[in-house]
Amino acid sequence: MAFGDKVVIQDLSFEVRRGEVFGFLGSNGSGKTTTLRALLGLYEPTAGELLVDGKQFAVEDGVKLGYLPEERGLYKKETVIDTMMYFGRLKGLSKEEARNFSMNYLERVDLSDKAKTRLDKLSGGQQQKIQLGVTIMGDPELLILDEPTKGFDPVNRRLLMNIIEERRKAGATIIYVTHQMEEVERLCDRLILLKDGRAAAYGTLAEVKKQFGGASMDDIFVKVYGGEKQEVRHE
Repeated sequence: MAFGDKVVIQDLSFEVRRGEVFGFLGSNGSGKTTTLRALLGLYEPTAGELLVDGKQFAVEDGVKLGYLPEERGLYKKETVIDTMMYFGRLKGLSKEEARNFSMNYLERVDLSDKAKTRLDKLSGGQQQKIQLGVTIMGDPELLILDEPTKGFDPVNRRLLMNIIEERRKAGATIIYVTHQMEEVERLCDRLILLKDGRAAAYGTLAEVKKQFGGASMDDIFVKVYGGEKQEVRHE
């Protein structure tokens, strides 16, 4: 992937398996967002291909997709319930299905009393909960979550991780972007670490830790991105 003469992603190859949580990790500027936008069809790759079940993938092919971008985007002059029902209808839910999901979700995230509140009257964390609800509405087969717990306190972070684990148990495939290594340890089956548009590490959690001598994910992140001299063992 290149923009003019600047190559942003190069020699990058990875597999996301059906039903897993795949950690998509990297420091700022490592190429995560560019890769995700290529997966979503927002950027056209200058080389390479994206396959789903061995076939060339395009978003318009009908895969049920839920995307939570790092840059949040909601209609802030609308009420919570109107916004959620609007997106539910866009996803093909009936009016009753959209309302039932919305009210059940709001109860789950302790926002049922905010259903008729305008979004611009909510805190940033509350708005983020609504956006996650919109993302998982309609039971997407593939979820791409970019920093879903950013800015949350430990209580709400745990709540959202529980919801994400439930989606995995329900069969969703999840690409999970985060800088929180404890979330990687808890949620991710496999992962990739990007550095300068290339894979610095790739595999299961156990395989990546073994590659770095049994270090924790926090220590591995520092070794890869912190400028420290590192000794990587390939076995």
